[in-house]
Amino acid sequence: MNRIPSLDGLRAVSILLVIFGHFTFEHWKSVIALSYGILGVRFFFIISGYLITSLLLQENSKAGTINLSRFYFRRAFRIFPAAIVYMGFVFTIYWSQLRWYDLAASVLYIANFDPLRPWFLGHLWSLGVEEQFYLLWPGVLKKWYARRVPILVAIVLLAPCYSVLAYLLKVPGVSSTFPAVADNLAVGCLLAIFFERIPEIKLRYLCIMVTAVILIPRFTADSKWHTLTALFLLWPLLYVSIAGITLHVIRKPPRILNTAPVVWLGRISYSVYLWQQLFSFTPKIEPWYWSALPVLVGSASYYFVEKPSLRLRELRTQPLRIGLSYYPSGD
Repeated sequence: MNRIPSLDGLRAVSILLVIFGHFTFEHWKSVIALSYGILGVRFFFIISGYLITSLLLQENSKAGTINLSRFYFRRAFRIFPAAIVYMGFVFTIYWSQLRWYDLAASVLYIANFDPLRPWFLGHLWSLGVEEQFYLLWPGVLKKWYARRVPILVAIVLLAPCYSVLAYLLKVPGVSSTFPAVADNLAVGCLLAIFFERIPEIKLRYLCIMVTAVILIPRFTADSKWHTLTALFLLWPLLYVSIAGITLHVIRKPPRILNTAPVVWLGRISYSVYLWQQLFSFTPKIEPWYWSALPVLVGSASYYFVEKPSLRLRELRTQPLRIGLSYYPSGD
């Protein structure tokens, strides 16, 4: 299967944003920097929506259906081993600080509905979102394939309405719950569906998208009207901009995103994301180490946990040869 290394490059940028945002917020209390860490997660969501939907659409086109059991089998080998190793480590080290529902929420991938989760499990909210997406979307796409676009558009429109309602009802931790961020993933799914029909993005529009991605995270939703502006105007613009940048990166890969070190960092980004939390939120750690240690430990997780589990997966299943233009590492 051919690859588009620049998408791994985009993942590398995303994980660097996450590390920078987490460390800066913890050590210098920079809320703006933290918002760029969240921006990195938005990139991951939209890329995931695009990649997973592309695979499912092409499987449906070639085979006439979507094999759900095969999809979940591949996902399990891709996601669980590295996460289990991380959880096992932090459960052992921080056992005295764990409550039973924190442990259960992490293991069941519903940490995004646990607003009081401890700091060393804080980042697992995004893994919960991803797993809930994997659980729901393939079945929905298989059953209502002809209605896939209206369903996704409805998700994009309803997600901010859900957030407003949850805020009014004072639901804790609403911003990390699946319905609140499902529009991120839905935009990525729509990108996959309309990929071939979207015309080339002209330079001036690409510049507007890049500007939006840079500036919108700096907007502070510190009042009722600011929050409504963010939910219904700025964030949808941000997601569309990320999707446009992703489209451009696929069609016209920038050289910087195709360089070997950047592509390598993107390939190990899942393991780096798992482990960066321990270093970003550790007091009195030197700046050099907070960037180097997550990459070092993440690369060890990639080579000694992720890759062996993926090789084992390939030994246990025959890949579906559907001529994909991009088959992401581990997907």
